[in-house]
Amino acid sequence: MATRGNMLRLARHLRGLTQKKTAEQLGVAQAVYSRMENDLVEVDDECIRVASRAFNLPPGFFDLPDTVYGPPVSIHPMLRGHSDVTARELDMITAELNVRMFNLRRFLEEMDLKPSLDLRRFDLEQYGSPADIADLLRRHWKIPSGPIKNLTRLVERAGVVVGYSDFGGANVSGVTFAVPGRPPLVLLNPSHPADRVRFTLAHELGHLVMHRFPTPNMEEEANLFASNFLLPRKELNDALRGRKVTLALLAALKPEWRVSMQGILYAIQREKIITPNQARYLWQQIATRGWKTREPANLDFEHDRPTVLPTIIKAMRQELGLSGEDIKSITQIYSEEFDRFYPYASEAGTRPMLRIVS
Repeated sequence: MATRGNMLRLARHLRGLTQKKTAEQLGVAQAVYSRMENDLVEVDDECIRVASRAFNLPPGFFDLPDTVYGPPVSIHPMLRGHSDVTARELDMITAELNVRMFNLRRFLEEMDLKPSLDLRRFDLEQYGSPADIADLLRRHWKIPSGPIKNLTRLVERAGVVVGYSDFGGANVSGVTFAVPGRPPLVLLNPSHPADRVRFTLAHELGHLVMHRFPTPNMEEEANLFASNFLLPRKELNDALRGRKVTLALLAALKPEWRVSMQGILYAIQREKIITPNQARYLWQQIATRGWKTREPANLDFEHDRPTVLPTIIKAMRQELGLSGEDIKSITQIYSEEFDRFYPYASEAGTRPMLRIVS
């Protein structure tokens, strides 16, 4: 159970502040503030009142009983192979994930998630490669052949809660947070192109089904899972049989499979459909055109919007008679932050996975 000291540290990390800056705002010496965070000095009600103003959080936030968890196992950067998230950004992301988990626990006291798909784990040592596991999961979930039209909706049906975050401007596409007794939470960056976000969500799904603990190869394994889950081996080979792989073909396949041109090329290279020299030439052409960070805008498609959180919040209003202010008070965050965390809270959601708790 969290202490006031734990919650002071969490609030400071959420706002991206140093101990020195926070101590100045609270009007105490930095050494005293450090002892507060470590529960060596009592954090009294007057301190909480001042901290509430400094951090722009309700006083009740600091008395929440939830457990505060450490950083997630993996953070998916915008570009594969580039992990340039700073310690400050990691603290901010971890704090936000904890706050969202606090919110989720309170939401689920009012609602009950009823997944329609089984989110089971596959041990790599038992089931082989990430590609094999991707094929198994598609069969386990009875996914029809061809492109997955709405990956977010599919993952939500397995009991995963999907949300959006700008991650405080950090160069992050997505992150998964799984703690005991709660549904897994995946946050995605809506400022990134939808093809990148879809691959990130498939990558995070790979972590959920394959990785109980961190491993040296887990990021590449999750990438291989995502590639095979979105572009299965047999179907990719069938789609390309007798066709010359060019930039024009990659562009034509992108809106059909809802995977980036680079993701399609990665899968083609994975299956050895083209030679290393052909692959190298195409990668050079993509880089020359500046498409490694941003592919042509005319090939963009819309993001898949999360449905579980909007549905929960809408049902709390319509089924339980709670006002918007009632729901915000449950979360112990103010309106501006609530609206940032749950931008589609007022929109209709789908109902099959939800049941009202009486």
